[in-house]
Amino acid sequence: MVSRADERAFARWWWTVDRVLLGALLALMALGLLLSLAASPPVAEKLGVGTYHFTLRHAMFLIPAVIALISFSFLSPRQVRRVALVMFVVALAGIILTLFIGTEVKGSRRWLSIIGFTIQPAEFIKPAFVILTAFLFAEGSERQDLPGRLLAVFLLAMVIAPLIAQPDFGQAMLIAIVWSAMIFLAGLQWRWVFALGIAGFGGIASAYFYLPHVTARFNSFLDPSAEGNYQVNRSIESFERGGWFGEGPGEGIVKRRLPDSHTDFVFAVTAEEFGIIVCGIIVMLFAVVVLRGLMHAFKETDAFVRLALSGLILLFGGQAFINMAVNLQLMPAKGMTLPFISYGGSSMIAVAMGMGLALALARRRPHPVRFTEYRVAREAFA
Repeated sequence: MVSRADERAFARWWWTVDRVLLGALLALMALGLLLSLAASPPVAEKLGVGTYHFTLRHAMFLIPAVIALISFSFLSPRQVRRVALVMFVVALAGIILTLFIGTEVKGSRRWLSIIGFTIQPAEFIKPAFVILTAFLFAEGSERQDLPGRLLAVFLLAMVIAPLIAQPDFGQAMLIAIVWSAMIFLAGLQWRWVFALGIAGFGGIASAYFYLPHVTARFNSFLDPSAEGNYQVNRSIESFERGGWFGEGPGEGIVKRRLPDSHTDFVFAVTAEEFGIIVCGIIVMLFAVVVLRGLMHAFKETDAFVRLALSGLILLFGGQAFINMAVNLQLMPAKGMTLPFISYGGSSMIAVAMGMGLALALARRRPHPVRFTEYRVAREAFA
């Protein structure tokens, strides 16, 4: 048992971290490993790499992910900003490198091959981008000499441009949505909100007319019988077969016809083998993380912490929503993982870093004046 009187770093962390939020995140990680065991064997067997190849790698990636989640949650807000700056610079350099030496998969250059591992730098830039954007909005509102919003627009363009060039329209859209939500929370006037909405619609329309892969995905979404909807149609079939209670662990049939059953469509495999009830439990865990995080953000008086925490939570929840919506054929296919559930080392570790930063920002911190009074009183009675 950790005493409240204990002055060690771990004790202070234990009594200030949101243990409900931490527990929900760890539960999602544990479920991800379990569902990898259910979803990945058919894909591994098709590739001839051993039945539990992806499950073992998922477990291997889970170790640094848990370490990152816990260790990042010890940081102070100032340290959060410093870590985010380093992450941003390294990840942006990695994204630019993918355009020249990246591994090409299905017509996109999103990955770098390093000592036998493939890394997707775009995953790591997302939480760092949110932190830096929050800092610019917060500082810009307090300092007249700093054009925070203008610099935030420049930062957005700096990230979006190489992502579109890869191309990775899904990640670019997610980042743009979170950025728009953050600038709204920062106090943007309604006329600018409408202007951003029009600009966003224009961007989507331009992508539809000028990016062939975006055109194909939208057309497939509008025509359920199109050839490009094969995986999505199999996903819907998984939900229909699973019903409320599922076919049972290992009894799924449709997953054997899903090429991405262990990544983009692991939610569909969950539906087929474990049923809609377990899918509902996963949705509830994501809801706990989002609602708990936003509750902390809305109570926060520090503008930077409020915006950064809101952005990180919306990033996490938005990615989960997009993945589940694609599985249910409510959105065009995006190729986006389900946080902590889908297989993917870059995604898992990057999401763990982002949520570790969120836990750090959500920790209870004493009010400066009240803390000083407490220290004075303590020293007087010592």
